Amino acid sequence: TDPSALDDALSQKCVVAYLGFDATASSLHVGSLLQIMLLRHYQRCGHKPIVLVGGGTTKVGDPSGKDASRQLLTQEKIDENLAGISSVFKKFLTFGEGETDAVMVNNDDWLSSLQYLDFLRDYGRHFTINRMLSFESVKQRLARESPLSFLEFNYMILQAYDFLELSRRHEVELQFGGSDQWGNIINGVELTRRVDGRSVFGVTAPLLTTADGKKMGKTASGAVWLNSDLLSPYDYWQFWRNTADADVGRFLRIFTELDQPTIEQLEQLPGASINEAKVRLADEATRMLHGESCLEEIRVTAASLFSSADKGGGGDTSALPRVQLQEEELGDEGIPVVDLFVRLELGKSKSEVRRLVAGGGARLNGVKIDDPALVLGKDAFEGSAEVKLSSGKKKHGIVQLVS
Repeated sequence: TDPSALDDALSQKCVVAYLGFDATASSLHVGSLLQIMLLRHYQRCGHKPIVLVGGGTTKVGDPSGKDASRQLLTQEKIDENLAGISSVFKKFLTFGEGETDAVMVNNDDWLSSLQYLDFLRDYGRHFTINRMLSFESVKQRLARESPLSFLEFNYMILQAYDFLELSRRHEVELQFGGSDQWGNIINGVELTRRVDGRSVFGVTAPLLTTADGKKMGKTASGAVWLNSDLLSPYDYWQFWRNTADADVGRFLRIFTELDQPTIEQLEQLPGASINEAKVRLADEATRMLHGESCLEEIRVTAASLFSSADKGGGGDTSALPRVQLQEEELGDEGIPVVDLFVRLELGKSKSEVRRLVAGGGARLNGVKIDDPALVLGKDAFEGSAEVKLSSGKKKHGIVQLVS
């Protein structure tokens, strides 16, 4: 909004900006990483970022881009999710008391204390139903004849009020968001002008898709989570290593801090040499999220798996996800291998694992599994305390037998 005036402001002073994240899950995923990187670059350019976690708005649920109402979460679950998503920001931003140091706020601090009639009288009068019905998040739901609850319909008013409240509390002048948030941001810009007479700004970034048109942050196996308790550092590294050739240059620019000449050199690598650029992308992205210490272990594991050509046996598997089995769990009858695939998150369900077996993509120590009813017994661990299960060529996990 008003790019010329925003450019003038950014050139003359430190501008406080915020970006909001609702607590709909216990971790953010890669789809949120563009926004986090936007805050990181913004801070490095001498401005102050504010991270807003939506303890209040999560109770309502953002209808943007959704075909159905979000599941309402309990307060206990929202608090658990807030703790999960909050931890990742400290890895990308510098928090503190300085002029450009980041601050984290929770909109539950002001939304939950609002008096309903007072709020409607003071702020509801600035919104018209005609205008609210014109926003894409509403139009799309109505066009699909999907129910849109009055609760969700209020979300855009609450997000607009967040902007007003942050401009009062923290002198916020700018809101960042994905392109699907444009209508909500405009509401906040207009509400702040009408109520307090202040000029504030909005900037949106496009929702990222991969070269084949798929939504960034999703794979066939599910979301690419940022928290290590939901996705191991090795699997996170592998996600970036599997980037399509056509996406390498773009992702290096967005998700790393390599300089332009280095990126141009990497993206121009010919033929199979482009894999060197993918490894560099994976290294840089993983280092930023999980730290330097895990990279050596990841590299050793990746090289070991590659050199073994998926035939099982020797090689470093320390960075792979693993589950531990007690000997008594095996008993005399053993344990179905499909159960172990699910426990290692190599499949979402037993039926999915059975389809994987039927398609020839499931392996035990590098040997294709032909029988979906295969049972893993103590004999599978003879000579070794662990076995490797594989889903395709790039997803692996370890089952470790402990006494």
